[in-house]
Parts: sequence; structure tokens; C-alpha cells
Amino acid sequence: MKSFMSRAALAGVLMGVSVLASAATPAPKGAEVFIVSPEDGATVPQTFTVKFGVKDIALAPAGDVTKNTGHHHLLIDAKEIVPAGSVVPTDANHMHFGKAQTQAEIKLAPGKHTLQLELGDSGHMAFDPPIVSKKITVNVK
Repeated sequence: MKSFMSRAALAGVLMGVSVLASAATPAPKGAEVFIVSPEDGATVPQTFTVKFGVKDIALAPAGDVTKNTGHHHLLIDAKEIVPAGSVVPTDANHMHFGKAQTQAEIKLAPGKHTLQLELGDSGHMAFDPPIVSKKITVNVK
């Protein structure tokens, strides 16, 4: 009986985790994110500033559960966007701006790089549908 109860409890916990993991925050209607600067195709120094913009959504720090808010994640040379309901990873290709920053100074190695913004909800999860900017390319000298 103990074994059955333990298994039932574990199954309940796993089901709860599964439901939470798949419960993406709905994207506010018309919400947009974009890179203000640099422009697509720009040549930039190794250290440069990226300015972020939003439309029809407010910015709030990570952890703030106010409806219709989010914060920026800068995807650098990322092959794909983060799918709806998935947590934005913390790695070399995903910079987190959980204090609702609107710009960042970044440093990249010389060469071509892609930049793209993706908004995350209070828990660093991608919205449903994901709110992403156009991907731009910069040439770092």
C-alpha cells in the first residue's frame, strides 16, 4: 500500500509539473518587440550598445506578475527562437535582461553575428505565441 501511495503521489507531482511547464503566458494582442539600434547590416565595434523597443506591452522585471508585461532576452547567433511556454536558457546565445532594461552594452568577437530579441514573462518563459523581433545581422570589426 505504501508503494502504491508513493507512486500515486509521485505521479500527481509530475502531472502538476507537466501542467505548469506547458502553461505559457498568452501574448498581449498586438505586442511587438524590436531592435532600435544598431540597424540591420551595420558595422559595429567589438563593444557596442543594443537598444530595445516594445509596442503594446509594458516592461517589468522578472518575477513581476503584472498582466501584459515582460522583459527582454537578446538572442545572439541563436539558430531558433525559444518556443512558447519554454524557459529562455542561460547560455552564450541568450542574454537575460530581467530588470526590464531597455538597452545593453555587449561585446562580440569580430565577424558576422545575428541579433534578435525575444520577450519573456515573469518566469523567463516565452509567450504564446512568442514575441520576437526581426533577426538582424551586424558586422563586428
